[in-house]
Amino acid sequence: MFTPAKIISLLITLILIGGFLLPDLPGARFQVSFLDIGQGDAIYIRTPDDYHAMIDSGPSMNVLERLSEVMPRYSRTLDLLIITHPHADHLNGFVEILKRYDVRKLMIVGTPSHNPYYKKILTLVDDVELIYARADRDIKLGSYVYIDIIWPEDWRIGDEFENKNDASIAVRVFGPGGSFMLSGDAEHDEEREMLESGFDLSAEIYKAGHHGSKTASGDEFLDAIGASIVVIQSGKDNDFGHPHKEALKNFMERGMVVRRNDKEGRVDFIY
Repeated sequence: MFTPAKIISLLITLILIGGFLLPDLPGARFQVSFLDIGQGDAIYIRTPDDYHAMIDSGPSMNVLERLSEVMPRYSRTLDLLIITHPHADHLNGFVEILKRYDVRKLMIVGTPSHNPYYKKILTLVDDVELIYARADRDIKLGSYVYIDIIWPEDWRIGDEFENKNDASIAVRVFGPGGSFMLSGDAEHDEEREMLESGFDLSAEIYKAGHHGSKTASGDEFLDAIGASIVVIQSGKDNDFGHPHKEALKNFMERGMVVRRNDKEGRVDFIY
């Protein structure tokens, strides 16, 4: 027989269990989270129909803890990984992610790299669909989110780049309620290529190129994007002085809302 005390105890238990599980239940939301992984990029995307993607992974396995804070506990599948370019602060964390998660697809440019973590990643993708980025290879993530490849406009497989920042996959991500321009570490030369392509670059939210460096986020490029919010992924007290004061001044003079991992920690957009 259930006494009043047992009923109250049962209700409390159900509330506690519900509070633990509800954040993980599939729900109609579009989420883009800029993870706080120090000096580097790591962006998590979740679709309303429960598909999951990562664009870059930061410099270390610290990304595993940060990912566990936003990804549902019941899911161990990442439907898409994108390595924007083969620099350590964008890809090293993917080694441990590939060991621990069921990864469906990996997108890369295909430029050569001596980074041992990049080479290790390529040995871990035997059961992963490898995609080489090109502007006509846009991706539909679930039924509601689209990833529009802006750069490279054509295959760059095997191409050497003196400045690998300008070998960054650049994408626009669209979902219910929000749009994002994510250009990796692209600097002024790649930005000019994107402008010359004639592609639509507009988005509501822009991830500052190259961690808020003065070598990225040129005026014409920002004009074409027309974002009202800029997110800067840089580590606190980093050795590069990111974000540079010139870039910050430009963002603020444009009236853009500036969001920063080094000031706020993780930056979330949930719709």
